[in-house]
Amino acid sequence: MDGVGSFGAGRTGTAVDPITFAKQPQTILRVLSWIFSLVVFASIVNEGYVNLGSERLHCVFNKNADACNYGVFVGLVGLLACSFFFLLDYKFSSISSVKDRKKAVMLEIGFSGFWAFLYFVSFCFLANQWSRTKTENLPLNQGADAARAAIAFSFFSIITWAGLTVRAVQKYLLGTDMTLFTTEHMDGGAPTQPYPSNSPGAVPPETTEAYQSPPFTENNTAPTYQVPIY
Repeated sequence: MDGVGSFGAGRTGTAVDPITFAKQPQTILRVLSWIFSLVVFASIVNEGYVNLGSERLHCVFNKNADACNYGVFVGLVGLLACSFFFLLDYKFSSISSVKDRKKAVMLEIGFSGFWAFLYFVSFCFLANQWSRTKTENLPLNQGADAARAAIAFSFFSIITWAGLTVRAVQKYLLGTDMTLFTTEHMDGGAPTQPYPSNSPGAVPPETTEAYQSPPFTENNTAPTYQVPIY
């Protein structure tokens, strides 16, 4: 896996290609979730309340303020969460520590799964209250389009947040290949360079050539003496 680091991101320090990042399925799902959350939030805030002949505003969902408040809460927090995780996805490859990457992925799994569930509750709650809303409570059909939009995009948000949860789980499973990182990376430190050959802690390399001393030469010839002549 050349060029791939732990938890499905690039190796630490690698530059992020914006075009490649934008084409990733996780990025597409993140942008769609951001748009859907914005629609749910804006629909209820702008047209989710009607005035029935008094100064008091009533929620279009069967005059149930809790329904409007819940939709606004889920949409607003989902909008902010998408922005946060979008930045986290873009900066994810710059996180050198595997432990920090694991925490980020686990946070994403927990939040995405939980928010998919909250959007499921939002869809059921808003749809139930809308079905009980009487036509006389909506003069000139005021706020009907906003209510339908909030219900529809709550349903779409269930799909996108569930998809983000699946992608986060896949990213977590990729993080089990710890051979892509050294022990120093797990602690957030830089990898240690090996000892140079001339350092005290280095192990001298083995040489294939054995030292051979030159053979001793023995002079077995007996010395000769010349007899002096007197």
